[in-house]
Amino acid sequence: MSLINAHKSFGCSATDAKINEKLSVIDKSQFCLFASAVDQLTAAVCLTDATANILYVNKAFSELTGYSFDEVAGQSTAMLSDQCTPPQIYEQMWRQLRHDQPWTGLLANRNKRGMVYLVELTVRPLHDPQGQTVCFLGIYRDITAMRHLERQVHYQKALIESMVDAAPAVIALLDESGRVILDNHEYKKLVGDLGVREPAAEFLRVLRESLGDAYSWDSRAGQGFRDQEICFDPGGKGQPRWFSCSGVWFRESDSNVIHYFKPVQQTYLLLMANEITKLKHEQEAVGMNAMRALLAEQERVRSMREALQAAIFQMQGPLNLIGAARDLLERRGAQADPALRHALQQAITTGQHAMERLRALIPEAPQEAAAPVNINQLLREVLELCKQRLLAGGMVVDWKPMPILPTVIARAGRLRGMFKQLLDNALDAMESTRQQPRELRIATGLREQAVQITIEDTGPGIPTELHWRIFEPFFTTKRVTTHTGLGLALVQEVINEQRGMIGLDPGYTTGCRWQVLLPIKYVEGP
Repeated sequence: MSLINAHKSFGCSATDAKINEKLSVIDKSQFCLFASAVDQLTAAVCLTDATANILYVNKAFSELTGYSFDEVAGQSTAMLSDQCTPPQIYEQMWRQLRHDQPWTGLLANRNKRGMVYLVELTVRPLHDPQGQTVCFLGIYRDITAMRHLERQVHYQKALIESMVDAAPAVIALLDESGRVILDNHEYKKLVGDLGVREPAAEFLRVLRESLGDAYSWDSRAGQGFRDQEICFDPGGKGQPRWFSCSGVWFRESDSNVIHYFKPVQQTYLLLMANEITKLKHEQEAVGMNAMRALLAEQERVRSMREALQAAIFQMQGPLNLIGAARDLLERRGAQADPALRHALQQAITTGQHAMERLRALIPEAPQEAAAPVNINQLLREVLELCKQRLLAGGMVVDWKPMPILPTVIARAGRLRGMFKQLLDNALDAMESTRQQPRELRIATGLREQAVQITIEDTGPGIPTELHWRIFEPFFTTKRVTTHTGLGLALVQEVINEQRGMIGLDPGYTTGCRWQVLLPIKYVEGP
């Protein structure tokens, strides 16, 4: 069978004698086997001589180009090319082929109907037994649809990224490990502004504390949270920044090829944060006067309570002595003077009635519901309330908060009054001495599952042997005072309500160092 007939037997009708001459260098049986196999392929295959004239094409080639073998036999492959393909690509192809190297690249070709399509062409040199290149084997793969899909995906991705980058909100996409895998320009700006490596990690830590059981990557897919407020306080002269965070969890299949046959679902969190610092400052400016009035009223009530409790405390001593005298007369029996015994009993009765009336006059502390409280913000408010006194006393405040603290469930008014009492005591101590410099140092941080607050002053301090008495009602270490009340006793009461701890650092000798621990998860007692 001639090579021409071999072509015809497989659907080809070559008539050009030159083609038969070219094919004569190839073993006939090998070519028949080659043609039989290649005609079954879905990839377009073309065999050319060393000058790129077509010797053989398979059925897939004809389907791709629209040309039958008779129409392309003996023709140069240049007939397939479209003019939009840059000449440099062909130059590079021939440069590699002349160096006996295969070449793969993209070409824009035009089919018989005049339609331009994109092909990925792989060309390999074929050699005779002497090692000379006698033919080229070309394999064409139509990638027009795939290229169109790739560009469409690219454009959509670019459009989405542009929209995300243009958004005024901070946006970050996080995987299950908390790693940021996509962010926008606002997030990148936040990294520089806050001076932390990953703001999202700080946000997640606070969200984990505030959301509690609702913060679960596995069970919350398809759900989310809204308007969770987070405060970042850089301390020093920097102003705190507030963010309102929202997020939604969703699940997607892992694109790793090892999970192709057994898809694995991954959970992601789309985190969005809007800065509300300006709004918070406006709210604080409006609320500060109301807070001053409220604290003044609370101070007035506290002073009344302390004055009445002090009167009751002072009356209890004489009543106890009168009661002891009465009991002594009772033990004497008949020898006791009845008139004296009656007078003592009357004094006791009258005193108890007076104490009951005083107890009834003690104003009740206002009831307040527990709610999430940002300790950094609370301390800033207390410092603002003490600003005039700090300035008048020439005192320096060293404010070192932990930038982002989890909230504490507490009664904000009670907690604010407690810190105000501690700061007032520190200012009293520093004002009682001429020692310089006058420094008030406040720091916050985390210790296990609690927020730790440290308050230091450069006053005269409290002797170590008196530390155990400082929480006693009406006890004071002040040399000259017009008021001895329940200040630290009430501080201890608030700390007990919070299931927290408070104490003086015995190792601090240049003033007082208060250390307060407030549990993050506070469970209200019965």
